[in-house]
Amino acid sequence: MADGGHYYNEHDDRTAPQFRNRKGRGSHKDRSYDRSRRDRQRGSHSGGFGGPGPRSRLDDPDGDVTMSDNSQDSNSQHRFNPYGRPYRKGEGRFDRDRRQGKGGGGGRGGGRGFRGGDRGGGGKARSGWYKVTIPHGRKYDKKWLLTALENICTVQYTPVQYHVDHNRVHFYVDDSSAANALHKCSHKITDTDGYKVEVHINPSAPPSFLLLDLKPEHLEHLKQCMAKRFDGSQQALDLNNIRTDPDLVSQNIEVILNRKTNMEAVIKIIEENIPELAGLNMSNNRIHKLDELAELVTKVPHLKTLNLSHNELKSDRELDKVKGLKLVELWLNRNPLCDLFKDQASYISAVRQRFPRLLKLDGHDLPPPIGFDVETPTTIPPCKGSCFGSDEIKAHILRFLQQYYSIYDSGDRQPLLDAYHDGASLSLTTPYSTQNPSRSSLGEYHKDTRNLKRLKDSTVRFRLLKHTRLNVVAFLNELPKTQHDIASFTVDVNTYTNTLLSFTVSGVFKEVAVDGKSRDSTMAFSRVFITVPAGNSGLCIVNDQLFIRMATTEEIRRAFVAPAPTPSSSPVPTLTAPQQEMLTAFSLKSGMNLEWSQKCLQDNEWDFNRAAAIFTQLKTEGKVPDVAFIK
Repeated sequence: MADGGHYYNEHDDRTAPQFRNRKGRGSHKDRSYDRSRRDRQRGSHSGGFGGPGPRSRLDDPDGDVTMSDNSQDSNSQHRFNPYGRPYRKGEGRFDRDRRQGKGGGGGRGGGRGFRGGDRGGGGKARSGWYKVTIPHGRKYDKKWLLTALENICTVQYTPVQYHVDHNRVHFYVDDSSAANALHKCSHKITDTDGYKVEVHINPSAPPSFLLLDLKPEHLEHLKQCMAKRFDGSQQALDLNNIRTDPDLVSQNIEVILNRKTNMEAVIKIIEENIPELAGLNMSNNRIHKLDELAELVTKVPHLKTLNLSHNELKSDRELDKVKGLKLVELWLNRNPLCDLFKDQASYISAVRQRFPRLLKLDGHDLPPPIGFDVETPTTIPPCKGSCFGSDEIKAHILRFLQQYYSIYDSGDRQPLLDAYHDGASLSLTTPYSTQNPSRSSLGEYHKDTRNLKRLKDSTVRFRLLKHTRLNVVAFLNELPKTQHDIASFTVDVNTYTNTLLSFTVSGVFKEVAVDGKSRDSTMAFSRVFITVPAGNSGLCIVNDQLFIRMATTEEIRRAFVAPAPTPSSSPVPTLTAPQQEMLTAFSLKSGMNLEWSQKCLQDNEWDFNRAAAIFTQLKTEGKVPDVAFIK
């Protein structure tokens, strides 16, 4: 059921159980409701409906009927207040069938959830529309979520009316093949916490805005009404409680600004006729979201005063959608969000964070803002690569990492004993989450995680800290076999003295199964090594902190682009004299060591010029790892 932009279905936990499970709805009540609904659609106003039926009195997507404010139908038991709380008793045949397990399309297979396609009519919505639900989707960025779905969905589609309802995200598609393909995307996307994204599909009535569009003749009346409400001397438009405007009511036109299409129609009229608008009053319109008002930032750039008082804005986060406006006066009083702040100072602070130039709030003068009037846009500088401090330290670290991970990714990690100090310690951490770890690809690491946000018991914390090099390497041997992408490594030196070197290395890796094949899931790691000098320019680990998480979509896209080098016992196998001469020349020209120079030449069939061109391109793109230059 659509109610003021909120969407409910039979599985919604906000649907009161006494309505869902209530018995005794006999056929007489349903026939009475259907008959009264047909009468209203034909224009009848029996029982005190004020005015003829064509005034947008169509069923809403879930079968509810919109009535005027002064309706007094004493014969009907099924009143519906378009701004009230949801009422489930008599939504209409579609919803009744759906609750009884008949689904949206009748016939066999109804009520069993989405099965895709049009097989036998079961699972196919009568309207041809399907509702896509992402549980816990609120925590995801809209652009990231839609892009991730589009990348793996086998059918192109257009998401319609994307919106957030509590913790869920919903949107609609009007194609059964797209709905079927999206259904198959469930549990195929991994978020940054390592959990799979669920995708639920259900047959649905058309989105509400498709049934609530204003007709062309209505738009003309609306335009004339807005013209009367416009004050040219002040460049101000007063849309206060526009739904009750006599000019619109006399024409049976209902303009409700908490409907997406109605608000879009108003903004379009403003854009086309008064783009220089300086003041806009939208009070008393029961507005609960500001998604459509975000367009004012570009379409009405000179807007200085905005009145949103006496509406239903519940969170100050809604203001983020219009914070691009350069407002000097704003009215928000008599909105639920005003009750969320402990005092007036925190309220003013929260609003001024979005509108730093604001001088008046709810009719009260504010102290002048302190800041710099800088119009130059600020961009985040690009992420830099590794930071070593000096070339000498760089050579030590890169040599150490190449040796360490060649052993770590081999079948036997026992030789790593030589890399650790006798009293070394190691800890493993994974992201904190309240969800079931077994559902995550990080499940094998969760049992050993020493996340201090998750563990409060000091005894357990101590037990999960691995002490002495024997215990450290024994623990590393129990972890899944891996393949690291050395080209993805980024190194940052934290501290270095003559007796200590601390650095962080980050990158991505895949787990390797017993048969040698890597698994689908790509993971990311960040590892802090604290080392001391050992032997001849070597390093010995005294502390090792390993953090593992699921890789982001961008990290997965860039991972393992270049094939991993295969270490050989001899860096220069037997070559012909011309090949040896070409290898030496290429190594000198590129700066790479002999092993990587040979690999580049072999990959390009010993074509010197082509290999040089490929090397130059990859180096420009930053895809040649630092280890290629260690000689």
